[in-house]
Amino acid sequence: MRSAYPMNPETSFPASQSIVAPIAEVTVYTNQALVTRRGMVSLTGYERELIVSELPLTLQTDSVRAKVSGSVPVKLLGVRTEKVFASETFAKRVVQISQQIRQLEEQQRHLRDILTSVGLQRDFVRGLGEKSVERYSGLNSPEKISLNEIEEFLNFLGQQHGEYAKTIAQREREQQEIDRQLEALRQQRQQMVQPAYKDTLSSYKIVVTVEPANALDFELEVSYLVNRAIWTPVYDLRTSSGSKRVNLRYLAEVRQKTGEDWMGVALKLSTAKPALTTLPPKLKPWYIDSLDATPAPALDLREDTDFAELEALLADETDAVKKQNVVETQKVVSSSGSVVTFCVDGGCNIPADAAAHKVVIFSQDYPCRTEYVAVPRLFSFAYLEATVKNNVLGVTLLPGKANIFRNNTLVGTTQLEKVAPGEEFKLNLGVDEGLKVERELVEREVELMGNYRRTTYGYRLAVTNLRARATTIRLIEQLPVSRNEQIKVHLKSTNPPIGLGQMGQLEWLLALQRQSRGKHKRELYYQFTVEHPADLTVVSLDI
Repeated sequence: MRSAYPMNPETSFPASQSIVAPIAEVTVYTNQALVTRRGMVSLTGYERELIVSELPLTLQTDSVRAKVSGSVPVKLLGVRTEKVFASETFAKRVVQISQQIRQLEEQQRHLRDILTSVGLQRDFVRGLGEKSVERYSGLNSPEKISLNEIEEFLNFLGQQHGEYAKTIAQREREQQEIDRQLEALRQQRQQMVQPAYKDTLSSYKIVVTVEPANALDFELEVSYLVNRAIWTPVYDLRTSSGSKRVNLRYLAEVRQKTGEDWMGVALKLSTAKPALTTLPPKLKPWYIDSLDATPAPALDLREDTDFAELEALLADETDAVKKQNVVETQKVVSSSGSVVTFCVDGGCNIPADAAAHKVVIFSQDYPCRTEYVAVPRLFSFAYLEATVKNNVLGVTLLPGKANIFRNNTLVGTTQLEKVAPGEEFKLNLGVDEGLKVERELVEREVELMGNYRRTTYGYRLAVTNLRARATTIRLIEQLPVSRNEQIKVHLKSTNPPIGLGQMGQLEWLLALQRQSRGKHKRELYYQFTVEHPADLTVVSLDI
């Protein structure tokens, strides 16, 4: 049998060898992925090229790296990529579709013949019935027939006509289905003549040039960057009533449409930006100027075409409910400055379907302080708010969507900002019906003083603890803030006494005993005035 690879002219051994190197590791960055393949190689000593084929078109050709390892050294001479045009596969596909079209066209002709034949039979039966009616209904009937014979004859005509009509309807449905299939195949064949379609059947291959001293076995490792891969942080935050800890489940949603499935791979997630060059970066001038100077040209923020296509594809599936694979891990590889890299233990399966596949980076309890917050002017509810502190020796929490659960109930979602180790962040845990908040306007008095008008407002607030344990609540009220120097707003009194904060805010911190004891209900009162010229109309003072 003739070898598929070039032969060494000095020997009968092939000069090239195809290597099976499955994907072993994948590191996903913010818009790319580094794919690492490994495979064992057995050489006779005469091979000069090792070929890893059927690689996706999303591969960045300038990112390919190769490495060999083994007990016997192998001289690595170079590595290159070549594009493989699938002319043979393309031609076979065109032939297959053309054959299917011819077969369907033959079935279409056969159905037309059947419909013509059955149509003639139906028309004959219809004509026979019409002539028989004319013959036997005339005054000068050529022969005498009984009513039973007429009935049998009519039944025969009706039965035959019905069978023919049924056959025609069935054959017409078959014809419509064939027409639909033909239309689809013809459109597909039309698309295949476009140059872009042929590219989808093409691929890359990596050619590694080596110089082995003799026969030996070693491991070949090749790595390359691919586009159309992305990962985003997602969080599940869980707590329960009365708990002083929040469980944070750090997850990642990995999506990729690189053209190759990642099955059983060691997965890493990184916020770093992969470097393609071997040269150190060079600094560019750092210009500063005054605010009224001519603005500098806007930076070109256009996204990579492949990545933009993936983003658009992923956006179409945002509202779809999909089953997601979840892989557990508890290992953080490194955290250096603003760059964080996570390692997912175990083999991960991330198909190239652009769907979101979740992996769990880690799950950890964080200490927190909880307090209730009420804004009676806007809502008659109390909201539970938690202040969580990130571990000083922990990892940076990256910006991402957070699902908040309280007592195993999803109470809402929030957008978590970047949280550095040792930094605090707040979580709103939703409404708590165990606290009742009331607000009532108890005073509204208008006074005219010459050309001035003074309106006095008084509010009563009541907070009741319906829970079986003591708690504290931060109650926030708001006075109007004047934007006109002729309109004056004054705080007259508060009970309990409190000062006026920024932007007209009043804030009390109240301690409430449990419901079975006294002081489980607190009442507050405040009074303020609005003064302005009598002929001035005040807007937005809707009380």
